[in-house]
Amino acid sequence: MFSYRHAFHAGNHADVLKHSVLIATLQHLLQKDAALTVLDTHAGAGLYRLDGDYAATSGEAADGIQRLVSPAAPTTLAPALQDYVDMVRAFNQGPTTRVYPGSPFIAQRLLRAQDRLKLFELHPTDARALAGNIAQLEAGRQVAVLTEDGFEGIRKFLPPPARRALVLCDPSYEIKSDYGRVQDMLQDGLKRFATGVCAVWYPLIARPEAHDLPRRLKTLAQKAGKPWLHATLTVKGGKAAPAAGADRQRRPGLPASGMFLVNPPYTLEPALREALPQMAELLAQDRHAAWSLEGGGS
Repeated sequence: MFSYRHAFHAGNHADVLKHSVLIATLQHLLQKDAALTVLDTHAGAGLYRLDGDYAATSGEAADGIQRLVSPAAPTTLAPALQDYVDMVRAFNQGPTTRVYPGSPFIAQRLLRAQDRLKLFELHPTDARALAGNIAQLEAGRQVAVLTEDGFEGIRKFLPPPARRALVLCDPSYEIKSDYGRVQDMLQDGLKRFATGVCAVWYPLIARPEAHDLPRRLKTLAQKAGKPWLHATLTVKGGKAAPAAGADRQRRPGLPASGMFLVNPPYTLEPALREALPQMAELLAQDRHAAWSLEGGGS
């Protein structure tokens, strides 16, 4: 159950997509003065060393963030992609990128004094690392680390006091039931707090559940009468068609991933329409690199 460690995958192409979307979403939500609550259901360790044993073993950051900060990277990036690169650089000194901020540290860097950040992490090692990393911030009551099941734990915070919230959900999906739990979480979240923003990351792999998930989330949003946005980034060819009973694909071979948002900021779609083509071009690992973006609702 506790085999997945994001340290092996920190800074890969999926993180580029996920964290670009996170930053662009938060930038919009934080334009209003009212307090915002951010709920991170699978927070991980929070900070990662790209020159450490885990990241070096997989080398995934080389085809992710490292391509965007290398001297060969374009000097002009789409604003959403540039904001992401600037965020990562803010955690590093000098030209070398050794530290990668996970979603907890990206969110905390953007939040204001009146905002709150709830971080859920069940992996015992990552939970200890997360608590230690957050303690260095001396953020006080602004950030809470909870060693709980994030799928269930967010319930007690919805709706939040100021009735403004962003839920970020990005489980490992190593357990097949995670796909169903994501759907159940979104359905319950919309009942508890219909106007909250929910952002779900998922891997696009040769597993039926992975291909069904965005369709199921789209149906949920449509039935609830809520706007939605679905972005995907493919960096290389893979088994695009799901096969019944297919074994899970190892994360180092991840060919693509997606972000599905309910109640997305209206500014996000145009930002991604500019950034996604550049992501696909710069992070391409073969001729199959591609992107997609669709949305609907009011």
